[in-house]
Amino acid sequence: MEWQDQGLVLSVRRHGERDAILEVMTSAHGRHLGMVRGGRSQRQAPALQPGNRVQLTWRARLEDHLGQFVAEPLESRAGIVLSDPVALHAVTYLAMLLRLLPERAPHLHIYGAAEGACALLGKPEILAPVLIRFELMVLSDLGFGLDLAQCAASGATDDLAYVSPKSGRAVSREAGAPWAAKLLPLPGFLVDAGPIVPAHRSDIEDGFRLTGYFVDRHLFDPRGLDYLATRSQLVTGLLARLARPV
Repeated sequence: MEWQDQGLVLSVRRHGERDAILEVMTSAHGRHLGMVRGGRSQRQAPALQPGNRVQLTWRARLEDHLGQFVAEPLESRAGIVLSDPVALHAVTYLAMLLRLLPERAPHLHIYGAAEGACALLGKPEILAPVLIRFELMVLSDLGFGLDLAQCAASGATDDLAYVSPKSGRAVSREAGAPWAAKLLPLPGFLVDAGPIVPAHRSDIEDGFRLTGYFVDRHLFDPRGLDYLATRSQLVTGLLARLARPV
C-alpha cells in the first residue's frame, strides 16, 4: 500500500531512539498517523513541528497497519508557533478539534480550513473569525451543525440576531426580543457568507461565546474532554490582541 498527499503536522512523539510517530491532517486521507524513520534527527525534526505543512508518502504492507511516512517540508511555521503563545495555542487547539474526527476519514474542506487558519497565525484580526467558523464546521461534520440561515420562529432571513441554545437555530431580532436574555448573540460575520474580514472585538467575543457553548455541549462534555482550558487561553490571547475595535 502506498499513497502521496499533503498534510498539516498536528503532533510528533518519540518512538525509540531516533524514530518518531507523526500525526497529520491530510488533504485526501484524513487524520493519519505513521512512523518516520529518523524523525528525531537534526535533519528531519525541524520539518515535523506542529503547524508545518509537509509533502507525505505513506507506505504499509496492509491498509490497516500504522505504516511509515516519508515527509518533506513545504512550509514551516515553527518560528511563529514557538515564539508566539497565541499561535501555539491556536495550533494546539486546532489539533484537539481535528482529533475528534474519525481517523483516516477524508475531510477535504476541514483540511483546507485548518491549513488556512495556520497560514493566518500572524494575523489575529483574521484568525479569530476563521477559528470561530472552523468550530462551526467541525460541529457540522460531526452531526451538530447550527442552522443560521433563517429565523426558527418566523422563517425570516434578515436581521438575524440570536441563536437558540436549545435548538441551535437562528432567531431574528424581532422574534427573539422577548427572550433575548436567554438567547445567544449571533455576530454579523457569521450571517454574512462573504469573504472573512476583520470583525469588531465585541463580535469576536459573541462568536466565541456562541461556538463555545455548542462545542462544549456536543463535543467536549459528552467525551469527558478537558479542552476548555486550552480554548480559554487561546480566546483570551486573541481578544487581548483585539483590544481596540477595528
